[in-house]
Amino acid sequence: MKRNVLMRKIHYWITAFIALPLLVIIGSGLLLQLKKHSDWVQPPEQRGTGTRPAVSIEQILASVSQIENLNVTSWEDVNSLDVRPGKGMVKVRLHSGWEVQVDLGTGGVLQTAYRRSDLIESIHDGSFFAGDISKLVIFLPAGLCLFIMFITGVWLFWARTSNRLHRKKSSAINTAGKRTV
Repeated sequence: MKRNVLMRKIHYWITAFIALPLLVIIGSGLLLQLKKHSDWVQPPEQRGTGTRPAVSIEQILASVSQIENLNVTSWEDVNSLDVRPGKGMVKVRLHSGWEVQVDLGTGGVLQTAYRRSDLIESIHDGSFFAGDISKLVIFLPAGLCLFIMFITGVWLFWARTSNRLHRKKSSAINTAGKRTV
């Protein structure tokens, strides 16, 4: 079998195998590209009053616990704290997907909003579907297949382009060598 035919067949069949996972990766990746520009994906950062933390960690938890509909009772409800001294605030990310921005100067709540970027990231890397199993069994092989498609696509492009250039060169030599009467 010729090398170009083999490359086309590999390219063709891998496309069918990875179409759905690639659609998920591309769609979620496009949303993640917009996360700093879309309040729907990730809440915008608010500015607090100070650039040095004047409140304790316990005061931050107390401020978040006062928001009734979030049902925060202890640190077990908190996923992470993202301290932004330059903006004078701390992002309190909850396991429920909500984000509370607390002023580092006063301890007051600046904003409460649902954060979708973490969910979209888990969809993007495949862990949303079945944890590490789908990530390693479906999305990693799809990424490797995409790499193979890239290699075969470059090969096919190079082979076709070099063949055309070779034909033009041969044609130019053949017509230059012939005499017209």
